[in-house]
Amino acid sequence: MTDVHTLIHSYAPGADAGPDSLLLVWDAPNLDMGLGAILGGRPTAAYRPRFDAIGRWLVHRALDMPGEVEPEATVFTNVTPGSADVVRPWVEALRNVGFAVFAKPKADEDSDVDADMITHITRRRDEGVLRGVVVASADGQNFQHLLEELAVDGIPVTVIGFHEHASWAVTAPDITFVDLEDIPGVFREPLPRVNLDQLPDDGAWLQPFRPLSALIKN
Repeated sequence: MTDVHTLIHSYAPGADAGPDSLLLVWDAPNLDMGLGAILGGRPTAAYRPRFDAIGRWLVHRALDMPGEVEPEATVFTNVTPGSADVVRPWVEALRNVGFAVFAKPKADEDSDVDADMITHITRRRDEGVLRGVVVASADGQNFQHLLEELAVDGIPVTVIGFHEHASWAVTAPDITFVDLEDIPGVFREPLPRVNLDQLPDDGAWLQPFRPLSALIKN
């Protein structure tokens, strides 16, 4: 079995550019939101993505690229006040697999990590080491303009997400879309997904994303 920990590399900003890179950026807040929408609530352990499986998938993609290309992966996340003790084991587990983590305080709506992810991708491109980019985000819409630019420049672009939420990436001619559930071993159990194009004859219930009482909360 591939040793993911020894094959996924990360390079700190300000250090040497490093070798040619297949770069994965993981938008944790957006993916959590998309996964919660599919599940109708907070994911349990059975529905938490396995990052060792994602790491192996990335390593094999890098090995299939021409030349010497190193897989590089960073998870971007927000940390809300008072949640550090809960988040710490998850962060340490990610780092143990071989992922870098960019963690940012969640102070308000303007403290999302979207701009930091775009900056990281742009930095790798400007360093001249970017040989491919993979964005993991439920919908990926905040990255659309940059990813389309990279594709025009001849850099292979992949979006990992959920096909229910990322129709623009599914249909984009120059972008490869991979549904997160199609990566082998990512989920312990199949997601309870409802495809409106392939509904069962008896119909299917689609639960609300939030309670009606949320409409009157400030």
